[in-house]
Amino acid sequence: MRSLCDDASHMGVITGRGLRKTYASDGAAVRALDGVDVDVAKGEFLAIMGPSGSGKSTLLHVLGALDVPDEGRVEIDGAPLDTLSGTELARIRRRELGFVFQFFNLVPVLTVEENVTLPAVLEGTSADTYGPRVDRILDDLGLTNRRDKLPPQLSGGEQQRVAIARALVNEPKVILADEPTGNLDRASGSDVMDMLMRLNGAGQTIVVVTHDAVVAAHAKRVVFMRDGALIDEAVLDGSGDATAVLARLSALDA
Repeated sequence: MRSLCDDASHMGVITGRGLRKTYASDGAAVRALDGVDVDVAKGEFLAIMGPSGSGKSTLLHVLGALDVPDEGRVEIDGAPLDTLSGTELARIRRRELGFVFQFFNLVPVLTVEENVTLPAVLEGTSADTYGPRVDRILDDLGLTNRRDKLPPQLSGGEQQRVAIARALVNEPKVILADEPTGNLDRASGSDVMDMLMRLNGAGQTIVVVTHDAVVAAHAKRVVFMRDGALIDEAVLDGSGDATAVLARLSALDA
């Protein structure tokens, strides 16, 4: 399989080499990652696609410094994560990476604005710095008139937009999204993916994990996983037309 990591001139903002990860499940060893090499290029919109249990979420968590591989190395902007302390890894997660999850993970007793602001407050950023940034993000994502609402007062699509706004507030190098439409109806999911496409069009690097061909079709490149390994990839036009993804899946299953 040809990958961007085969091009020595193409430097990845996130690079993974020889990634292996094994979990114990019901007394048996399950290899979630089996020697994965992957690059995420600056400005890329990458989808990681595969069935349940293929290792795609484990790969995202390892690339995002939420988990540690048993073997192999992850680098962010050339900095190897395995040389960093727990405190330094936490700083990388706050400053360099923005996370979006299937179930939103919003704090229910905080308003929209407070949820979005929280990572900047934890980072110790001054209100003078993050205030205008929060205003701009809320406006860009159509949340200005919802800023004083609590998460339970929002629709699922609105909650996921708040989660994306929160992921953006510290101006991360990469947004990592794990099944970001998995808890949404099709229309809301399409709105979220269109929003991610717009962010990518403005230069934001994005990695999305999904089992859904329609979601993957919004990306510019899709890598396919099975049994902990990358088995193929496809370069797309990012139109959201799932035809090419479905065709590649059919070929892989043939």
